[in-house]
Amino acid sequence: MEKPPVFAPEELARFRAELRARRAPGAHEPGRWSVSPLNRRTDVVGPLPSAVRLRDATLRSVETLPGVVASTGAKHAFLRRLVAAGVPEIVTAGPGGREDALLKAEVDLVKGENPDCRVICPLMRSPEDVDRAARAGYDAVQVWVQGFGETSLAYQPAVYAAAWRGETRGAAPPTRSAVLERAAGLVRHARAQGLDVIAPMLMVSYLTEDDLEETVAALTAAGAGELTLFDGPGAMSPEAYAYLVHRVRELAPDVEVGLHPHNTFGLAVGCAVAAVQAGASAVELSVNGYCGGPGNADLAAAALAFEALYGVRTGLRTESLTALARAGEELTGYRTPWNHPVTGTHAFCWGGLDFITQEAEIDPLLHNCLEPGLVGNARLAPFTPDSGPYTLADRTTALGLDLTPAAVDELLRRARLFMAAENRLPTDEDLMALAREAG
Repeated sequence: MEKPPVFAPEELARFRAELRARRAPGAHEPGRWSVSPLNRRTDVVGPLPSAVRLRDATLRSVETLPGVVASTGAKHAFLRRLVAAGVPEIVTAGPGGREDALLKAEVDLVKGENPDCRVICPLMRSPEDVDRAARAGYDAVQVWVQGFGETSLAYQPAVYAAAWRGETRGAAPPTRSAVLERAAGLVRHARAQGLDVIAPMLMVSYLTEDDLEETVAALTAAGAGELTLFDGPGAMSPEAYAYLVHRVRELAPDVEVGLHPHNTFGLAVGCAVAAVQAGASAVELSVNGYCGGPGNADLAAAALAFEALYGVRTGLRTESLTALARAGEELTGYRTPWNHPVTGTHAFCWGGLDFITQEAEIDPLLHNCLEPGLVGNARLAPFTPDSGPYTLADRTTALGLDLTPAAVDELLRRARLFMAAENRLPTDEDLMALAREAG
């Protein structure tokens, strides 16, 4: 139907001119986003790099999700989606309990889809693990380094296996120096095998200044090319992450710094931004934020925060992010909230009020700062008890009904009575039936 116009053409022109005057190139890209120009001012947010590497660790993180038992075929199908989304680096599951052929198959799958995608094998616990990763064709390995001395025993699987068998430990408890020397030995062995080495420094919220200096010195001397700040408890604020990045870069200016933040306080993406502002070059995260406990930074939310808010390139094909998020739900069975950032089913739904549903005719980026299609999502404009005739007219037109304004008014009256009686929103079928009753 032809809806009665609310604003005259000259009014719409003035509205749009006013919006243009309040926007700035870069912060506003038609069809993509419209964010505050303050986000792009270095005097406000500080300097930022032109690009950042997002490293996806969903496949490793899935191993820690309670109740998830996905088939190899399902994991491989998901892996293809990851590569197709343009993720530049992927951490697979570790080598534990997996055959060499499976490790190689995953590497071959990634390289077959995108030879430039960097494939990383985590959880190197022994020289044999490193050798297996090298044979499988991985580009890099992660040699995890606990943030403790003696307490590191709590994170060694062999300790639990021995205790279960009734064996006692005869060796002296490890010192911090011993923990670092063992890790450095694995780093040196991996470098000798031609592998790049990423050294996750675990539990960084427990590191003292002295521990930090000793750790950085030991790992860089052994040949680690990146030191990644892992915060398992999620106990690091954005400011604390920024400080640690600054310190690591001071101590080892020629080594890259990454981070792996957790979302305990809903600040994982904020920690990622603060760390990159401080000089980190890689952020490890996952689809839908999957990981044990509070989860990681979400791939889609982080990508769009960098791209849209700050103008930092990620190289991701953002239009595939919503489909990738849904694929993650199918892989794990873990559903995200309706309002999950960027990829939630209702992330671009502001309700059914007429002024909300109709504002897109003035400018589609007036209320949504992101264009839903940019991330493969959709704008929703539901018919609700708050809706008026304009929202209902849009809905009936989509259903193929050509109603007069008077007929829309009658249908609106009947629809409101229906909602009051049924205590639910009418479906499309309900609206069609009410329209027929109204003649």
